[in-house]
Order: sequence, then C-alpha cells, then structure tokens
Amino acid sequence: MPKTLRIGTRGSDLALWQARKVAELLVARTGVHSQLVIIHTAGDRDRSRALHEVGGSGFFTKELQQALLQGEVDLVVHSLKDLPTVEPEGLVLGAVCLREDPAELLLLRPEAIGDGPLGLAPKAVVGTSSLRRTAQLLAWQPDVRVQPLRGNVPTRVRKLRDGQYDAILLAYAGVHRLGLDLSHLVARKLPLEVLLPAPAQGALGVEVRADDASTRELVATIHEPLLAQEVQAERQVLVGLGGGCHIPLAAYCQVQNGSFFLRAALGALTPSLSLISLRRTEARDTSPEAAAFKVVQVFLQKG
Repeated sequence: MPKTLRIGTRGSDLALWQARKVAELLVARTGVHSQLVIIHTAGDRDRSRALHEVGGSGFFTKELQQALLQGEVDLVVHSLKDLPTVEPEGLVLGAVCLREDPAELLLLRPEAIGDGPLGLAPKAVVGTSSLRRTAQLLAWQPDVRVQPLRGNVPTRVRKLRDGQYDAILLAYAGVHRLGLDLSHLVARKLPLEVLLPAPAQGALGVEVRADDASTRELVATIHEPLLAQEVQAERQVLVGLGGGCHIPLAAYCQVQNGSFFLRAALGALTPSLSLISLRRTEARDTSPEAAAFKVVQVFLQKG
C-alpha cells in the first residue's frame, strides 16, 4: 500500500477544494495521506470561447487523464459534469462521491431586480456560456440578453460586481463550497421546477488506472453506490442523445421509494442563441438505465 497518493487536479480554487476534500476522505477511511499535483487543462488556458464553440470533448479533463495514464499521478479528481461519458482505455471511474446541492444559483445586482418570471428586470444582461442554462433561462424570460461568461467561480462573481452583467447563472455547489462573499448581491437558488442542472452537477468523480489495484481499492472506500446510480441515469441520457457540452441538456435523478425518478430538459437554439424550443420530461423506473432510456425515447421523438 502506498505511503502517499498523488492526486491530480486543476488549479482553480474550486478544483483544489474538491481535491483536498477527497484527500481528507481518503485519509479518514484508509489512513493514507495524499499530495496534490496541479495540472493545467485546455479549459484553464482558453477562457475566451464558450465550451460549445470548442470542438471535441474533455476540455477540462484530457490533460488530467494523460497525466494519470503516464503515471505522473495516482488518481485525478473531476467535477463529474465535466468528465466525458466514455473512459479512455486504461482508466476507470473508481469513485463517485460528495454530491453538493445541484441547484442553479441566480446572482443579481440589486438594480437588476424586476417583475419577470425569474425576478429579473426587462432586458437584463445575464452572463452564462452554458447552452443548457441559456435555453431554460430564455424559456422563462425571453426578453433577457444572454452574454458569454467564462472564468472560475470567483472571477465570474467579480465580473458581476464590476457591472459587466446584470446577473449571472452558476452552480450553487461551487459558490457554497468556496464560501464566497455575496454581500451587496442578491442570491436566488432556483428550484428544480425552474432550472434543471447539468448531468452529474455537484458530484465528484475520481479516476484511477484500471491496472492499479491498490489505488482502486483505496478509492473504493469513498465510493457512494446509490449516488453513482443516480448520476449514471443522468449521464446515460447524454449517451443516448450523443452529446456533451454541445447540446442544451439538463438532467437530474433521485431515488424515491425504491425507484429512479429522472427529470430532464432539452433545448433547441439558433446559432445566435435564440430559443427555438424547450422540452421537459420525466420518467420513473427501478433501474437507472431504464429511466434514462424512457427519457431519451421522448426526446428522440419528432415534434
């Protein structure tokens, strides 16, 4: 058994928080300590383009996976919503854990408060580079003006404070985990009936090498099987629709009374990001795969 594990992570405040939390869990469950190894990804270097404008996948994960495959680290910690659904050969998802509340957070400057369905003033400028958020936002308040927003969580909040936007949309999980100061801003955690999250939003994924039995055994101690099944249902919708960050898809699954309750939304946008349509559906079944299959079939139907 190794004396110290090397954990690969991005260098953002949130990524470091997540990696440290996994390290804390591992030492509590196994007694094995860890050291963090910061790895810069394409998503960290290119902050000028929205993710849907970048070809391919693995914008925030590819370099982490390469370091793991090359033996530079023993495991890597991802925000699971960033991790592509297909594992590279030689890697496995060793643990799914620590899901935070997956809700969306709407942050507003006080002068942007209005009587619209989301409490936004007419024609408010809202920052987000997420097609999923854009589609659901426009479905509620078509008059808002969506503008691209990139950067880590503190940077996004700073841009709002600086007046570059009237409001921004971001994951509640990141703001809560970092304990950011939101003074002089209005914070509204949106219910799932209003805005659904990205598949696996708020959950962490820990990747390991498939042939590293000792590390896999250690990482398995922090795995949450029920959470993994819920997240599997959400990510399986992505697989069924053949998409990633390039389609406006939202999905959230919870186990209720022994069955998997899966809610999802799929938008259609013009190239200029005007809303064409937003379809919502839900399904229940005794297996995550079956629930996901039902949702995918609805979305694949024409009309």
